[in-house]
Amino acid sequence: MSDRRQADQQSNLNQSPKQEAWATETGTENMATGTSIFDPVLCELAYRWFCPAEGFILDPFAGGSVRGIVAAYLGYHYVGVDLREEQIAANRVQADKIVPDRQPTWIVGDSAKDLPEGQFDLVFSCPPYADLEVYSDNPLDISTMDYSQFLIVYRSIIAQAVDRLKENRFACFVVGDVRDRKGFYRNFVSDTIAAFQDAGATLYNEAILVTSVGSLPIR
Repeated sequence: MSDRRQADQQSNLNQSPKQEAWATETGTENMATGTSIFDPVLCELAYRWFCPAEGFILDPFAGGSVRGIVAAYLGYHYVGVDLREEQIAANRVQADKIVPDRQPTWIVGDSAKDLPEGQFDLVFSCPPYADLEVYSDNPLDISTMDYSQFLIVYRSIIAQAVDRLKENRFACFVVGDVRDRKGFYRNFVSDTIAAFQDAGATLYNEAILVTSVGSLPIR
């Protein structure tokens, strides 16, 4: 079995329905329609631009393996927290294959109360976009919450993460706007900026990632 097919099977943690027959030819039949996969190049750029060499990185929403593996591969010290034990287990399996001699640290826990103590050089994460993708049925999972409650917990996590940053360091969240049930924008990007500013951070920059045009139909 090819590495691509193995990774595809491991990615289907929630036993989502398989894709149509055409996908079996590409080795991606288990990939859920519209499910996001973090861009490793974006990850590398953020680390090299905003974190000192061998710096310490905190990821409060560590649902995927990419950010941890890229950090370890580049010599950074990464700590990520995620609620889902099965996702953390899958992350570790992938890390064992790619960076066996320099493992990222993943913690199974609720970032609202389980963020590790210490001082970090970079806070870097990709949080749930409200309920755009619901990742579990755990009531502590903020993707299951209505938007008002989501923001309360989200802002608390951001405040705790900022509190763990060293002086003159950066936080970078990868976010995009989402729509409510009526089709109106929630203004999630602005809510994220406001949460950081209320936590004592200052907006330094923002960038727009132009994704592949070919993926637009599934979004």
